[in-house]
This record gives sequence, structure tokens and C-alpha cells, in this order.
Amino acid sequence: MKRLAALALPLSMIGMAAQARDSLGVFEAWGAFRDPATPRCYAIAKPVSAKSEGFAAVGSWPRQKIRGQVHFRLSRMRAGDAAVILNVGDRRFTLVAGQVDAWAPDARADAAIIAAMRSAGSMSVQTRDARGRGFADTYALRGAATAIDAAALGCARLR
Repeated sequence: MKRLAALALPLSMIGMAAQARDSLGVFEAWGAFRDPATPRCYAIAKPVSAKSEGFAAVGSWPRQKIRGQVHFRLSRMRAGDAAVILNVGDRRFTLVAGQVDAWAPDARADAAIIAAMRSAGSMSVQTRDARGRGFADTYALRGAATAIDAAALGCARLR
């Protein structure tokens, strides 16, 4: 299973376009960006709670032939044994997780998550933090489909 944790991104939506990143647009709560030097393209959003350091992203890396990979940066460090569950509309997905990052377990799950994102109004990632307290990062999905499509188009010709 090849998962990339390469989304080391600035968390401010305004500051994301700086330093070799091209803004492909901001669509409601989601932004789309291209980094031609890497190359990579991604759609990204912060949780509804703006205090959070977390983010949700859907990225593509043309050189690695990876497209539509879902990635979450959790707002808190996760307890080592805690499951990470993504709820998108009425769909539920179990994610693979590190201490602060989580991904779909495979490309098929990435595709199912993105399909669910296209028709839902919100999604939340829930787990327990290092102190054992449950928490959830919630994301508005207005603009997500357009941002995901813009990012995919932004990388269509990059190699």
C-alpha cells in the first residue's frame, strides 16, 4: 500500500498560493492549487472550526501516477490504538492513520470517499486524542467537487 504523506502544506487558505504554488481557484470552503515543481495538485479545506490546525485534501502526483488520494491532517494527536472513522453523508469509512494523519486504505476507498463527498453536505473525521478524549473534525463540502475537479485538471498535463 503506497500512501503519500507529502501534503506538507501551509494551513492558511490565503497563504497557500505563495511560494511556487499556483492558485487554481477558491470554491466556497475549498481551494485548489498546483505545485508544478513537484509536480502535484490538490484540493484542500480547513475544518469548520477555524481554530484547528487540521485539513482535508484530495491530491494528485502525476509522476507517481497517483490521482485522487484523500488525506486528512487531524486537529489533535491521535491515541495510538484509536480507530479513525470518516463519515460522509450516510457513508462511513475506516481510515488508516498515523499520529496526526489519516488516509483511505487504498485507491478504491479513495474513489468511494470522493464520490460520497460529491453528494454530501458535510463530512467529519472522528477519533480519540492522546488523552483518550473523543473529537471530530468537521468539513463543509460546498465547493469540494469543483475544487477536486480543478485540481485534477490542473495536473492533467503535468508529468
